[in-house]
Formats: sequence, C-alpha cells, structure tokens
Amino acid sequence: MWRRISLLTKRPFRLTSSIPMPINFYISHLAKTLTPAFPSALSVSNGLERASFSTAMGSSPAIESLLKLNDLRDNKGARKKKKRKGRGIGSGKGKTAGKGHKGQRARGGIKLGFEGGQTPLRRRLPKRGFKNPFSLTFQPVGLGKIAKLINAGKIDSSELITMKTLKETSAIGKQIKDGVRLMGRGAELIKWPIHLEVSRVTARAKAAVEATGGSVRKVHYNKLGFRALLNPEWFEKKRRLLPKAARPPPKIRDKVDSIGRLPAPTKPIPFSPEERAAAAAAMGAPPPASRAAVDSIN
Repeated sequence: MWRRISLLTKRPFRLTSSIPMPINFYISHLAKTLTPAFPSALSVSNGLERASFSTAMGSSPAIESLLKLNDLRDNKGARKKKKRKGRGIGSGKGKTAGKGHKGQRARGGIKLGFEGGQTPLRRRLPKRGFKNPFSLTFQPVGLGKIAKLINAGKIDSSELITMKTLKETSAIGKQIKDGVRLMGRGAELIKWPIHLEVSRVTARAKAAVEATGGSVRKVHYNKLGFRALLNPEWFEKKRRLLPKAARPPPKIRDKVDSIGRLPAPTKPIPFSPEERAAAAAAMGAPPPASRAAVDSIN
C-alpha cells in the first residue's frame, strides 16, 4: 500500500518514528499533495497526448498513464473454471463424481422427462391446436409495384414476367417459401398488357390484368422445382441436371392452371379456346369465334 502511495505522490513515505501514525494522517497528506486529487478526463487525455508527443520527440513524458497492462483483469465471473470430476475427494466431485451411491440416477441415466414414475408434465398438460402440414405460404406482390418497375425500365413488359423476374428485380424478398401471390394493390397503374406466371392470384388482380389484354397463369412448382426456377446456377455449379416439372398433387390440382416450366420461360403459353371462352364470358364479352367457323366464313 505504501509503495502505491509513493508512486502516486512521487514522495516516498518513511516511518521514522517508532510509534506508527494513523492511516488518516497519510490520507490527508496525500489529498493535500495531489492537486487535484482526481483529475478530470480532459486533463488526463491532454496529459497522455503530451506524454506521447514528448516521448516521440525523445524527451521525458510530462505525465505517466495510470493504466498499465499488468492491471488489466477480467470482470468477476467472466471466466468460469471447468468442473473436474473424479479427481480426488478434495475437489468435492471425486469418487462418485456427484452422483451419489447406487440407484438409477447413479448409473446409465434416465429418460428425458422421466419424473420417477408419476405422470410426466408433457402428459399432464392438454393439447392445444395443431399444425397443418399441407399449409402453403406465399409472398405477396402488388400490381402497382410491378408497374413502377416497368416504368423504371427494370422489367420488360413485352416478355413473360415470372417469379424469377420478380426476385431479380427485388419486387419480392429473397425468402420465398412456397411461391408468389399476385395482389390487386395499385391495379389502376396497369395501362398496357402484361403476361405473368405466379403461384396464386386474387380475383381483382386477374380482372385488372385481363382488362388490358394481358394474362395471368397460375403455375405449380414443388420445392425442388421452385429452387431450380429461382437459382438454376446452383445446379450448374454442382454439375447436376435441372429436375423435371412436377405435377400438382390432387388437393391443389384445381387451384393451378398448368405445370411450371424449367428453366424459366420467356414466352407465355396461349390459353386453349375453351379457357378463352370461359374468360370472355366471365368478363361479359362475346366469346371469340373458333378457327373452323372462321374458315367456313372465308
């Protein structure tokens, strides 16, 4: 302690008298010697700058730093000692290593959740709800966002707009789980015909696209096919062939129009005459004449 006081004050204390002086005397003497006793952060920083500058110039430093490498310590509890079992009775975990004598718990162990024979907690609590294994999560995208990207020149409206196109232009996020759902937000911004292939589409969005002469086709991709659509470079990097298009399961067969194509297509598939007639009847327009009727007229 006396050595630390002497380092701070630069005046070593010596006990010349045989009668020891009280510690309060040395503390008061130290308080009078240091001016100020606790220097401010600005003065300490200035002193450190002067010390570094003077040391660089080759002269003695003006002030010594109170922080030293041998004073650095971890916070209490930052480093926890490893528990060493079976290293003698002096450690407290020797011999039986904390497991006690005999019994089920002292040997191979017990099953997780075992409570000694009584009904475990997982069986005492009732069940609540369920998780549907057939549920699908689609990422929404509005027509207004697509229209803005077309006006900005990021999407070519003359080509087919697929889910790969929407991902590359940042119209949708990167975390696409089961597909994309086309929404009708901003439908009034669509003034020209566009052709899209998505997983699902709302009635408002489909009506807005078909009103301008465009088309929306609901296509089906399974997990592997959807990955091949969005990231075909991965299969090329792994030297693998692209998977074949998978058929939709019976439960969702009536919710899609066709099977998804691989690799990503650039031209839309024309709808059949029956599909065109059904779409025209839904829009209130007269159905288009068949090819045989046109040939007979000509």
